[in-house]
Amino acid sequence: MNALALKLLLLTEVRLRMRRTGTLVAVLALIVLTWLMVGDPAGSQVMLVADNVRVAYTSSCLALGSAGLGGLFFGLAGFYLARGRMSEDVRSGAGSVLAATPVSSAVFLFGRWLGSVAYLGGLLVIFMLTMLVLHVVRGEGPIQLLVYGQMFALMMLPLVFFTAAMALLCDSWAPLMGKRGDVLYFLLYLTQMALPAAVSVEGSFGWTPLLLLDFSGLGASVLMIKETIHSTSFALGGGTFDAALPPVYLPTWLWSAQLVFTRLGCALLAVLPLLPAFWMFHRFAPDRVKVRAAGSGRWSPLALANRVLRPLTRLVRPLFALAARVPGLAGQALAVLALTLISNPAAILAALVLLVVGSLAPSVALGGVTIAAIAIWGILVSDISVRDHQHDVAAMSGAAPGGSGRRYAAQLLASCLLALLLAAPVLLRWTMAEPLRAAALFTGVLALAGAASLLGSLSRTARAFLALFLFGLYVATQATKVPGLDVVGFNGVASVQTVSTQLLLGLLLAIGGLGYQRWRGARD
Repeated sequence: MNALALKLLLLTEVRLRMRRTGTLVAVLALIVLTWLMVGDPAGSQVMLVADNVRVAYTSSCLALGSAGLGGLFFGLAGFYLARGRMSEDVRSGAGSVLAATPVSSAVFLFGRWLGSVAYLGGLLVIFMLTMLVLHVVRGEGPIQLLVYGQMFALMMLPLVFFTAAMALLCDSWAPLMGKRGDVLYFLLYLTQMALPAAVSVEGSFGWTPLLLLDFSGLGASVLMIKETIHSTSFALGGGTFDAALPPVYLPTWLWSAQLVFTRLGCALLAVLPLLPAFWMFHRFAPDRVKVRAAGSGRWSPLALANRVLRPLTRLVRPLFALAARVPGLAGQALAVLALTLISNPAAILAALVLLVVGSLAPSVALGGVTIAAIAIWGILVSDISVRDHQHDVAAMSGAAPGGSGRRYAAQLLASCLLALLLAAPVLLRWTMAEPLRAAALFTGVLALAGAASLLGSLSRTARAFLALFLFGLYVATQATKVPGLDVVGFNGVASVQTVSTQLLLGLLLAIGGLGYQRWRGARD
């Protein structure tokens, strides 16, 4: 019974947390953090510098640096991502149901902790996979998966255990469920940041018991660097170097037996906050926790902007009349385009601004205009293919003339039309001056629109495409000399081969998506 309860609690926690918008934001932040911390060796700054000499980007260097610096992000953001489930249960009324179940408080809390650990562990895996992609772009030498796995496990798992345990403690004790718990953890976080200073005392290279409390792993990183390069003059996280000097290579395996056992001991100490959580758990007793209004006054900057810009929707209303007069697929596509714009007045303003900027900007600035246009477009089209499902009108759309296949084709065509609307001045200027970049923009939009429609249909959520799209867009802005990443031509390095590949991929995605829609329609 307890094993089944733990399994259900773990799976439920992971599923609920992975569906949050905050998870998508955290993943994107991890991706950006990864690319920011690992400077290009061809530039003036790199991640790890020792005595004015850069450390080569081997697997051991990238794994050590990313795991050490990643603890700074996980240590703070992970807590705020992991906590809050008890408050949601209280607001929704699910807490009363959970309190009435025969599951003991210890089993319930331990299951919640396991779910938080699995959730944060999933983010950790995404972080490591991002580092592997970065290794392909900027690394030196082969990718050694065991080196990465060992480093991330020993460095990051104690932090994951501690973060999940502290989040559970603050949710289990009523006085810490609000801002007090946030302040308490923030103070503990600042204390963690002071540990590397204690480890890196001038002239000190030895082990210290303080490393048992080094949940972030940053102190262990400092100690390993000092013991390996035998110097206290180093910079982790970005530093300048002398390009004339040959790089320093770290050994493949950096962990000593003493440091391994230290991290294992740290992992055991990291779960100690579970003990007071078990003892002080309120179990949703109404005399200890109170229901508060949930989100009655919440607003977002985008929602506020759309409310203010609502008068701009008058510019889009003629599109509905045009869509009603145009027969067939084209009319449906115009209706989908009009609905997308009228639902997002901020996008109408963005289109007007891009029209002016794209027409007047100098030729060298058109790449930046394209990045802005495609970023806005990607966010908008991620919702087009899932809108029917989210509003429970998919069956109604499938009963319209042409069925779900035509509806899918209309959404795909509307996505392409929206891109042409946002990037029309750039496309026109590139067609006359740089036809290869114009072809890259056209075929790239076709491939991306096909991917957005297909992923939306398969996953029934906008996040699948949006996360991959924003990740790819960021990578493309960093790797400006790779033709294969210049999907829409903003870097100006696309080739005839990459453009041809994008055209073929776009056609295959469109055909595959249409085939899947017809197969699903016939099955339903």
